[in-house]
Amino acid sequence: MTDQPDTRRQPLKLGPLTLILTAMAVLAGTGAITAELLDAEGLAYILKPVTIALIIVIAFVSLDVPSRIYKWAIIIGLTLSMAGDVLLMLPQDLFLWGLIAFALAQLAYTSAFVNVGGFYGNVKSAIPFLLFGIFMAALLWSGMQEDGMLVPALVYLVIILVMAWQGYGHWRQTGETRSKLAFIGVLLFVASDSFLALNRFVYDLENLAPILILGTYYPAQWLIAQSAGRKHM
Repeated sequence: MTDQPDTRRQPLKLGPLTLILTAMAVLAGTGAITAELLDAEGLAYILKPVTIALIIVIAFVSLDVPSRIYKWAIIIGLTLSMAGDVLLMLPQDLFLWGLIAFALAQLAYTSAFVNVGGFYGNVKSAIPFLLFGIFMAALLWSGMQEDGMLVPALVYLVIILVMAWQGYGHWRQTGETRSKLAFIGVLLFVASDSFLALNRFVYDLENLAPILILGTYYPAQWLIAQSAGRKHM
């Protein structure tokens, strides 16, 4: 009797449909960043949600899923993220509502990670995330206070760092390629939100803002979407 290969740990292989959707998402995401740089608001209003919509489809067509709950939690998280994008880009200051949408997205991702492998309770592994959280809170404190966003932003910081911690735990417990991609994705998500917070509460990043924020945000969502299945159409 021959041993069967462990397909869970095979390197990522993208099927033709996923490759097409990825290429379209790259074009839309690059266009969204360019539109932001050129102050072409109308084009940005179209391309930002389109980019995430394409990534949602990538997650939807994933095969050999770790669990149905995992896949649908990822899709829900992506959908909530798209809602957050729309709220943040509108002319009105809907930052709080956008923050709430993204917080719900982080909770959806966390529920996905916990669903496969269970809650990761290794306290030592949480220390780097805790230290980063303390650093960011100290850096952003006065700006958040002046903006009247101290409590909501701190709550959001806790939620996203717990998500990152559980994303790490999900990878450590499963050892799968797709869970490793999810963890890299959540780290990029943390980076994107950190740039967003710095831009709003500390220092205007000007033309660097869309490059740093969206340039990490779209790869983050793509990697998380890839974790929805072990195979991709």
